[in-house]
Amino acid sequence: MKSAYELAMERLNKNSPTVKLTEQQKKEIAELESKSAAKIAERELFIKGEVAKAIDKGDYEVVQRLEKQIVSDRKSIQADLDEKKAKVRGGK
Repeated sequence: MKSAYELAMERLNKNSPTVKLTEQQKKEIAELESKSAAKIAERELFIKGEVAKAIDKGDYEVVQRLEKQIVSDRKSIQADLDEKKAKVRGGK
C-alpha cells in the first residue's frame, strides 16, 4: 500500500513530469548562474560605494534610492537568468 506522499508525487509527475537535463545543459545553467552572481556582486559593490559617498554627504534620499536600485537590479538580473535557464532547458 502506498503512502499519501507517494500517491501525491505520482499525481504531480503525471501533471508535470520532471525534465532530465543533459550534462551540457547542466554546465550551461551553472555557467549562467555563475555569471549572474558575478553581475549582482558587481552592481552591489558599485552601488554600495555610491551609498557610502551619499552617506558622507548626508544625502539620505539618495541612499534610499540606491538601496531600491540594488533590489531592482537583483530582480532584473534574476529574471534574465530565469529566462536564459528556461531556454537552455527547452533546448533552444
